[in-house]
Amino acid sequence: MKLLESSCFEAINNALSIETGDSKILGRIESYSCKMAGGDKAMYKRFNAEGVHPNDLQALSPPQLSPGYSQYSRSISGDEEGPLCDTISRKTLFYLIATLNSAFPDYDFLDAKSHEFSKEPSLQWVSNAIDTNLNATIGEQFRAIRHQLWAAVEDEIVLNECDIYSYNPDLGSDPFGEDGCLWSFNYFFYNKRLKRIVFFTCRAINPIYAVDSGIGSDFTIDDDDFD
Repeated sequence: MKLLESSCFEAINNALSIETGDSKILGRIESYSCKMAGGDKAMYKRFNAEGVHPNDLQALSPPQLSPGYSQYSRSISGDEEGPLCDTISRKTLFYLIATLNSAFPDYDFLDAKSHEFSKEPSLQWVSNAIDTNLNATIGEQFRAIRHQLWAAVEDEIVLNECDIYSYNPDLGSDPFGEDGCLWSFNYFFYNKRLKRIVFFTCRAINPIYAVDSGIGSDFTIDDDDFD
């Protein structure tokens, strides 16, 4: 995965590093190309062991929805009487995992399971969830950059073309599981046509436990489009 430089995202990320009386906000938006370099290709082969096809579907966890929200999704088996769930191909799951590895180079997410991810029901749902979290925590400071933030994401990824996923790991594999973390979110805006992912990660921590967040890693990329 190739980290794509963006001066707009850099400015927003600076604005999303805010300390209030109750918490410190560490937010980061980054754009990644889904074209794979040599290291990614080797990891991709390890991820798809013998007998596993990149288009094989795996079950995702249901999105974390508000009370009263219902969603109807296909069954992984296609059986209408089976449990309803969203699915993801192993290829797309790998893109999400490789993005996490790039964004958090001190962690290895290759063993992350599909059930640690969810497909979000709509852009409106995700934008409302993000806006609500940040507005409740930093209020006026967020409202001052909200339009710029969403305009920059739109310009980078074309939101209405995206599938949106979230990462909700167990505590043992959560890079935000340190002491003092009050809340966190991790959203992937995946545009298959552009072969690009915008990753929006944010956490609120008690200032007593405040630590610097990791930064995305850059990879050397060749001319191959390993789609």
